[in-house]
Amino acid sequence: MQPLAEKMRPTTLADIVGQEHLVSTGKIIHQIIASKKPTSLILWGPPGSGKTTLARIISTETGAEFVELSAVTSGKADINKVIELAKQNQRLSMTTILFVDEIHRFSKSQQDVFLPHVEDGTIVLIGATTENPSFEVITPLLSRSRVLVLEPLDTETITTVVKRAAKQLKLTAKKLPAKSVGLLAELSGGDARVALGNLELAMQLAGNKTISPQIVETAAQKRVPGYDKNGEAHYNIISAFIKSMRGGDVAATLYYMARMIQAGEDPKFIARRMVIFASEDIGLAGNGAMSLAVATFQAVERIGLPEAEYNLYHCATALAKSAKSRDIADIMTSAKSMARDYPDLPVPIHLRNAPTKLMKNLGYGKGTKWEPGFVHPNGFLPPELQNLHQS
Repeated sequence: MQPLAEKMRPTTLADIVGQEHLVSTGKIIHQIIASKKPTSLILWGPPGSGKTTLARIISTETGAEFVELSAVTSGKADINKVIELAKQNQRLSMTTILFVDEIHRFSKSQQDVFLPHVEDGTIVLIGATTENPSFEVITPLLSRSRVLVLEPLDTETITTVVKRAAKQLKLTAKKLPAKSVGLLAELSGGDARVALGNLELAMQLAGNKTISPQIVETAAQKRVPGYDKNGEAHYNIISAFIKSMRGGDVAATLYYMARMIQAGEDPKFIARRMVIFASEDIGLAGNGAMSLAVATFQAVERIGLPEAEYNLYHCATALAKSAKSRDIADIMTSAKSMARDYPDLPVPIHLRNAPTKLMKNLGYGKGTKWEPGFVHPNGFLPPELQNLHQS
């Protein structure tokens, strides 16, 4: 009762479709296999892009023993058992590849355990992660490994995978029409496992009938967006949202916001970002933007979704269309820089408060007038900063 995705998993490098930048002749994985000398790798890519498959093929084609652990279910004791096995293999001149799925789920101390054994060659570590290894994998381990980036499989590649499965399952074009194949690829989100899982369920739903696009849609249901509120996709999409507003592209702005809302992002997070944007990127070019953004945040707090979507779309559209100014960001940076570099300069005496007669006699507040727009002849900055500020 093996799932279809597992049955269809490639077992040789020649069977792989997609990831040509890694597996084509002369590329790194092809070279590793050709040399028969596996090396420690971090495979970074989305679900269903072939990370586990590549690790297994490297092991098989280089003649190494393959041991697989999942960081979700394994602990330090499991790692130690693998290390002991690897030491025995080493004495027999055998290479051990330890594949750790979702390596980002291991704590830093757990990842530390691998270091000496990767360093002395006891194990070849291949870690798989869907998260940016720069943030999730400890630096010493990264420095001892090659990071390979796997891309989401495109529609053409997924179509090839589905057709290959159909051929093995002896599904004729009448049983699985081209439109259904295309829809399976389209609804996969670049994940081969999803496409094959949907095909498997569609076959069950269809029985002896044709697997129509309607049956495929029923099997696939609503596609879950590839978005983790704590993962890199979260930061990539909010970054695209901000940059699209900054560039005045309303369609792109609303597209990225719709993706966030669809994926279940907290609407207050989106509204907060727009409040920041109103000052950082619009600022003095449109002082009303701040009021609109704050009003939007309050509306989202008080009304909630789905009704508050009108407020979010209203505000995002207005901010994207607004004139932009970086003046606030620039003067804030300048002020913070002066305060950081000159934190202890005394306040000029003519700006100090003079609540007593003695302080007045000493010149506190001298020459200051209570008039709108009054400019003191000695200025308002400490003398050391006046020329600096002017430059």
